[in-house]
Amino acid sequence: QHNSSILWSEPGLNLKVSPAQIRRLASQVDGTRLWESYLRPILIERLPGTKGSLAVQQHITSTLTSLSAGWSIDLDSFQSPTPRGQVTFTNIIATLDPAARRRLLLACHYDSKALPPDPLAPERVFVGASDSAVPCAMILELATSLDAQLRSFKQQKLPVTLQLVFFDGEESFEEWTTTDSLYGSRHLAELMANTPLAAASTHATMIQAVDLFVLLDLLGGPDPLIANHFDNTARWFDRLIAAEKRLHRQGLLSSHPSEQAYFRKDVYLGPVQDDHIPFLHKGVPVVHIIATPFPQFWHKMDDTEENMHRPTVENLTKIVAVFLAEYLGF
Repeated sequence: QHNSSILWSEPGLNLKVSPAQIRRLASQVDGTRLWESYLRPILIERLPGTKGSLAVQQHITSTLTSLSAGWSIDLDSFQSPTPRGQVTFTNIIATLDPAARRRLLLACHYDSKALPPDPLAPERVFVGASDSAVPCAMILELATSLDAQLRSFKQQKLPVTLQLVFFDGEESFEEWTTTDSLYGSRHLAELMANTPLAAASTHATMIQAVDLFVLLDLLGGPDPLIANHFDNTARWFDRLIAAEKRLHRQGLLSSHPSEQAYFRKDVYLGPVQDDHIPFLHKGVPVVHIIATPFPQFWHKMDDTEENMHRPTVENLTKIVAVFLAEYLGF
């Protein structure tokens, strides 16, 4: 069972960032780089085990490898039976400091769903812009824009570090079932639950080292409503609400008319089936950053770049940047 008693026992890990730091963090997020350098290469068909998937894997790993913070990158490749036969899946795990005994895990999925062809446009492929190319690009932009802070944060050798996970095989091949879905996250949760933490003097496993699992999904469309799904992480969801309000008040969000537009406390929604579920079942605390209700283009061919709203994507990236700075204390 997950040991949550170690959450926030160390001082200095819940610092409130100053207005000047908020300005700096917001200014470091580069929306053009996010869109042109990070998002566009992902907007291809990327079914598990295909050339498109490999191209996106290489895009993610080469981006992270090029940064100065020094990410340790592991590929978790495995084969699994699916309704379409044996398929090879590959999760990408990037850890800032593998020696740290606790992790904040920031995750998304990079595979795209196999949709039946559109009879009116048989050459069209599903590129899953919100699902989940934009979340992948947001995470790459966060790692890049915060590179200098993450580098110096890592040098402090603190007990907590940042881990990025890009899951393969979130989507089902046919109808969603417990066996035809979440291939990558089910495999990685099991692997982490059975792998001792190298950094631990105790018998802790890698999954017990995850203090908080933050999952991004279905982001990119205009006016997302993001609700809190879990009582036990409500205080972290509150930090996202506060970050959005503070950025708004400082005039650092664009096309954002009111101070609380995205992250909403007043709506309760139960859990949504997504990559956090195998981790949740193993006792990991979760914050799920997902637009609910789902966008109208969910699992449709028009989940495309044209239907994404660039200012919203930049705003969400700034909010998560402030959250990371507060959580990690830089």
